Amino acid sequence: MHADASARGKSVSQPANLSSEQLVSLYRTMLLTRRLDEKMLVLLRQGKSFFHIGASGHEACQVAAAACLRPGHDWSYPYYRDLAFVLQLGMTAEETMLCFLARAEDPNSGGRQMPAHYGHKKLRIVSQSSPTGTQFLQATGCGLGALKEGKDEVVFVSAGEGTCAQGDFHEAINWAARERAPVIFFIEDNKYAISVPITQQLAGASVYELVRGYSGLERVQVDGTDLEASFAAMQRAVARARSGAGPSLIVADVVRLLPHSSSDDQRKYRASEELEQDRQRDPIARLERRLLEAGVLDRAALERIQRETTEKVEAAVEWADSRPHPKPETALDHLYPPSPKLTPPAAPDPEAEPVVMVDAINHALMEEMERDGSIYVFGQDVAGSKGGVFTATRGLTAKFGEERCFNAPLAESSIIGVAIGMALRGLKPVVEIQFGDYIWTAMMQLRNELAMMCYRSSGAWSCPVVVRVPVAGYIHGAPYHSQSIEGFFCHVPGLRVVLPSNAADAKGLLKAAIRGNEPVLFLEPKGLYRQGYARAPEPGPDYVLPLGLASIKRTGDDISLITYGTLVQKSLEAAQKLAEEGVEVEVIDLRTLNPLDLEAVLRSVRKTGRVVIAHEDTLTGGFGADLAALIADQAFEWLDAPIRRVAAKDVPCPYNWFLEEVVLPQTADVVAALRDLAAY
Repeated sequence: MHADASARGKSVSQPANLSSEQLVSLYRTMLLTRRLDEKMLVLLRQGKSFFHIGASGHEACQVAAAACLRPGHDWSYPYYRDLAFVLQLGMTAEETMLCFLARAEDPNSGGRQMPAHYGHKKLRIVSQSSPTGTQFLQATGCGLGALKEGKDEVVFVSAGEGTCAQGDFHEAINWAARERAPVIFFIEDNKYAISVPITQQLAGASVYELVRGYSGLERVQVDGTDLEASFAAMQRAVARARSGAGPSLIVADVVRLLPHSSSDDQRKYRASEELEQDRQRDPIARLERRLLEAGVLDRAALERIQRETTEKVEAAVEWADSRPHPKPETALDHLYPPSPKLTPPAAPDPEAEPVVMVDAINHALMEEMERDGSIYVFGQDVAGSKGGVFTATRGLTAKFGEERCFNAPLAESSIIGVAIGMALRGLKPVVEIQFGDYIWTAMMQLRNELAMMCYRSSGAWSCPVVVRVPVAGYIHGAPYHSQSIEGFFCHVPGLRVVLPSNAADAKGLLKAAIRGNEPVLFLEPKGLYRQGYARAPEPGPDYVLPLGLASIKRTGDDISLITYGTLVQKSLEAAQKLAEEGVEVEVIDLRTLNPLDLEAVLRSVRKTGRVVIAHEDTLTGGFGADLAALIADQAFEWLDAPIRRVAAKDVPCPYNWFLEEVVLPQTADVVAALRDLAAY
């Protein structure tokens, strides 16, 4: 083993202080892992399950790592090959078989995920997913939360060496090292990412060398087939993390004794000689020799443990196979966690001081942070006297300190991933992505992690992150400061989408988003931040507007005009124009797109028989397409004319103001659609 805290490559050796009893106990877990692997492959051939990914060859370093942690106190983000790790931490053979057989009582996912996607609330094993590398930033967020709460918790996160080519890996190490977070990055290097060798993955073919430049990160390389060496390395890293000294990266050199998964055949890309060399490094055979040579066990005792282990696996399989499958009627459950039921508040005092939207958002954040000490605000440029590029977070650092309102690195995936890790431990992150146009590097964390966490864990984990995002155009922002993104995110199950049109709604809806348990994408039309027509009398600190309630901005009997965000004012202007021509238009501001107040829409449609949908997003793929389909499906017999849509043209928003006016929908476009429909 060699270790290095400052990129000097200093060699260090440490003996493991494992007793004979500990060695035998760890051997039992390693052997149990191997026998479970073998049994799962038998069950696969019997058609009992449909996927397997093995730990064989990784057992020694995994049990060593878990043996150094405190189950239920420390946090774990294991990857799909970590069967030995979760068993040593406390997951039972029965629970792992429930997972493999996708049964209802499976604590990992209740049958919602493939086998080996581990999660166990009691043991603080956070629900894991198929995308490789997303766990790194979440672990860093969890460690950051431990620092902020003053807890002596350690966060373990593991992966294979191939995943270290992911950007999230480097972003996580950067943030963890900068903050001295108590995170252990545990890389199990078996030299292959499915079929791609490490020489084709990483510069220098070495994870250890790849992270040399991260100041504050201790690096350790160890023979991962050596139980005692692995234990010593992990013990050192845990002590370092728990003492506040910062993160460590352990690279465990292991062997992959099985193909990548049951869908792979490694004989297609690995020579038989290489496979035999790996078998010669089998960590179980190595430990057995060690136990026999040291006199810890004799051959009879070893064989007795082997028989007992086989019997234990057979019993676990028999029991798990007798347990029920999930009921079909539960397939739609747990998309969202339970949230407090909110009562619609009384209208704000019309005599209250008017406030612009950006200040209403700022005041909502200020009031909620004062109410709830678990709220943390972070993002790019949000801290200090600047308070964000639009000043939405101005004054928060001055009032609550840098511990609760702080700047994040210039990395959107980092912001969302770290927020997820903080939320999973019970904190309430309210983060800002500076512009909607730059949210796309965080798409994996948003789509596959934040939105999926509750469903994939069968309701065991909730992730109440609020993501504030300035969006949309009408500010001469050009293609990269004008994008409307709600059409994309309304197609993400598990993610709430809010888009207010005025200051009072923005304040009340943001408070509701913060007080709920669901992940919320809170989209703020930056063109309305300081618009006079978006000003409103400011509601008080107790004004909390439930999500999913549309607002009727103007009543009418002839046409229903459904809109939201920046198009609300243009729709009201168009409705006034039509009123002068004898056509009464009902204008509905949706306010939230998910949840959608569909009943309010249908009530209006049944009354008018004619519908125009207006929004700033593009026509193709915009939210109006889905809304039109819902109306056609559920109110077709009430329609007297085709549904019309007014939206941006299907091109990027240009910078030149004359070109921008052509691309983005204008009041005249809404008027034309209303006239066309009135004359139908």
